[in-house]
Amino acid sequence: MSVRSDLANRLEAVLFVAEKPVGRAELGRIAGATPKQVDAALAELAAAYEGTGLRIQRGGDEWQIVTSPDSAPYVSAYLGADRLRVSPASLETLAVVAYRQPITRAEIEAVRGVNCDQTIYTLMSRRLIEERGRKETAGRPILYGTTWEFLECFGLSALDELPRVLTPEGEVTV
Repeated sequence: MSVRSDLANRLEAVLFVAEKPVGRAELGRIAGATPKQVDAALAELAAAYEGTGLRIQRGGDEWQIVTSPDSAPYVSAYLGADRLRVSPASLETLAVVAYRQPITRAEIEAVRGVNCDQTIYTLMSRRLIEERGRKETAGRPILYGTTWEFLECFGLSALDELPRVLTPEGEVTV
């Protein structure tokens, strides 16, 4: 068993108790480290978690300790919740949001061709999507985007890991 650096251990402790993702700058400030040192310590933690029930997840410049996708059935059984059990309509709406975010309800409905009020409510209650602000147009409609929980549920580290979409002509989009 290898010994981790003191910095990696400090960052692990902060990430463990954090209720939300923590930015690199904040981690550096708290631990008294440079961004380069923080990156090295996070890489060290990621390597240490390989093959375990945990992993380090990155979203932009923020980091969080999450459970590994392999552990999802056990964590769900313990929590008594299964966020991945969604209807086909919810899954379709979630795909539209994931690939086109930030997106308004009207834009989602234009893609799907049906009212999406209930599916948006369901996805928000399961914390798979969230409000991301308001669009600077008439009426200032709410913009929606995916959450950290979405990434965790689907075993993704970042949105750029989403599968590429093919058009009917076979061209790659997104």
